[in-house]
Amino acid sequence: MATTRDSHNLRAVLAVRGFRRLLGVRLSSQLADGLFQAALAGSVLFNPDKQTSAMAIAAGSALLVTPYSLIGPFVGVFLDRWSRRQLVVITNLIRALLVLPAAALIHAGDNGVAFVVVAFAIIGLNRFLLSGLSAGVPHVVEDRRLVTANSLASTLGTICFSAGLGIAVLLVNSTVSAGNSGYAVMALLAPLGWVFSSLLARRSFEVDDLGPDHTLKTPASMSSALAATVRGMADGLSHLAARRGAAYAMAAKAGFRVLFGVMTLALLLLYRNYFVTDDNVHDSITGLVFVVGAGSAGVFVAALVTPPITRRIGGWAWIATLLVGVAIALPIFAVPFTQPLLVVAVFCINIAAQGTKIVVDTSIQHECDDDYRGRVFAVNDTTYNLSYVVGLFLAALTLPGDGHSPTAVFVVAAGYAVVAGWYALVGGRWARREGDDIAQPEPTPVPTPVG
Repeated sequence: MATTRDSHNLRAVLAVRGFRRLLGVRLSSQLADGLFQAALAGSVLFNPDKQTSAMAIAAGSALLVTPYSLIGPFVGVFLDRWSRRQLVVITNLIRALLVLPAAALIHAGDNGVAFVVVAFAIIGLNRFLLSGLSAGVPHVVEDRRLVTANSLASTLGTICFSAGLGIAVLLVNSTVSAGNSGYAVMALLAPLGWVFSSLLARRSFEVDDLGPDHTLKTPASMSSALAATVRGMADGLSHLAARRGAAYAMAAKAGFRVLFGVMTLALLLLYRNYFVTDDNVHDSITGLVFVVGAGSAGVFVAALVTPPITRRIGGWAWIATLLVGVAIALPIFAVPFTQPLLVVAVFCINIAAQGTKIVVDTSIQHECDDDYRGRVFAVNDTTYNLSYVVGLFLAALTLPGDGHSPTAVFVVAAGYAVVAGWYALVGGRWARREGDDIAQPEPTPVPTPVG
């Protein structure tokens, strides 16, 4: 339960006009992301004109996240070199334009090379937005409020993304068809949110308001830019290596994501093939609405409880606790393979996923210097998504076609227990040795919010 201090922190964060506007930029963009990615997922995974196998679902899901991993190492260098505000503005506008050919390809049922390239570009550019916004938060929120700010921004962003998915489901069930033309219409709605986000960022912040603090000179040629990117990533990794608290937390989250990827594919197979016998994709999509709702509720609960709990027991202890909780909850709620209990399992997993993400983001912001923060966030995003893709393909190679595998659930639960034990050992030892934890508030007075 939130304490008076927690309520004060939330009010203090929301009192900062710069943070409120940064939040508006994020939320409008992520709502549009939900709509667009629902259109992509529907055209690949839940299309009545196509047969879907475990490997096809894994490949289609990977299509939604692989771009983050491919361009992630390069994003951070540019975030530490160029105006983050300008990157947010420009990338949203570019994505809005790229939706036009994407929608045309979806309408034509073309999932070939052109479709893959355009989808990669649209989703990959989203890294500039989310990484840039994360790196910019410390420019509008004081250090001791970062846990609360990250909790609020990340949670509301996830809820808005889920709302975009929910709107897509409502459209499929009421207005548009569950086919190529309907998914194309959904894709064309996304630019409305991206353009609004871009205009809000441009109106709300000056060019240098979101950093970086020290802008580096842009290389004159592509070859020198690529060389600078490689050197910059090496610098970012070296910087992270000296910040082991953040590095250990990122490693624990990567392990979490591999196992999360396995369970995600199992869930999709269950709703696509196990719970539906007549191949009615509308029933599949409707069933997943409850899953999305449970996931959003878990994210919301994590946002409420993570700040006060981490202030009491520390961020590393909270991550270890969450991992143990998932290891216990999965056999209880997932093994019966009933839809109501699976919804509960999703709720529990998303509490852990969001709580871990909040602590890791805050660890990076707290421990890493601003000149390197963008690069470290890019590394974090890359490991986050590559780990998820690894889990998807592990599941595709081992799960039955309908996703029904009690053995897989027990193996995943054991995996969470192993990660929890490792992180409790190394993360706890590091935190005790340093005598400092990211979640502990600074003893300095609270300055008056600017704006």
